[in-house]
Amino acid sequence: MSGGSSVRVAVLLPDVLGTYSDGGNAAVLAQRLRWRGVRVEVRTVPADGVPPTGCDLYLLGGGEDGAQVFAAEWLRRHRALRAALEHGATTFAVCAGLQTLGRWFEDSTGRRYPAAEVLDVTTRPGRRRATGEVVARCTLPGVGMLTGFENHRGITTAAVGLAPLGHVLRGVGNGDGRGGDGVVTPSVLGTYLHGPVLARNPALADAVLARVLGRDLPPLELPDQDAVRRLRLHARR
Repeated sequence: MSGGSSVRVAVLLPDVLGTYSDGGNAAVLAQRLRWRGVRVEVRTVPADGVPPTGCDLYLLGGGEDGAQVFAAEWLRRHRALRAALEHGATTFAVCAGLQTLGRWFEDSTGRRYPAAEVLDVTTRPGRRRATGEVVARCTLPGVGMLTGFENHRGITTAAVGLAPLGHVLRGVGNGDGRGGDGVVTPSVLGTYLHGPVLARNPALADAVLARVLGRDLPPLELPDQDAVRRLRLHARR
């Protein structure tokens, strides 16, 4: 983004991928920018909307199988948006949002659907649904532990060389036997954690914003937030 301009955030398909209140991630990011005096514009893009291609940050949430199939087709149809997600902006994707950015995914019947091909990952259904709280050690410097809850049946396998967003200490995450959750590339951060995950992990929210702004952010003094986070981590351990 250029100096002095607003950070432009687009929440993609909140009416389709909005099962787990992941839209709250946009509210968290916007408020943390405002607290630092940075202007922000948040735009929601529903299924019948035309997605902007010049935003700084795109957000995708979670949803069920049918919603995921629709989202993948929608993303493939908007080629300019796919190019922006892959090269021109930062994208934060949760659960089904992560799966739709991959090469393909399978439903519970074994039918395979092409995805957006922004990430070199694939997803197939596991034998059991992964539900419950997750604790993971984030691979991004300075973020520390992540907490959230998962509710998915997907087993996501990333190409060799793609780093996970976190190393799972409790829970399932990607479920591919490597012990990771999500994925990190120069343009995309993906995770299976809900919560909304950025409300539960403010350091991760700031890491996302640092990527968008191209600089580290000054810390925020929020004692209540820090106290709640310590209690949550203690309870999960």
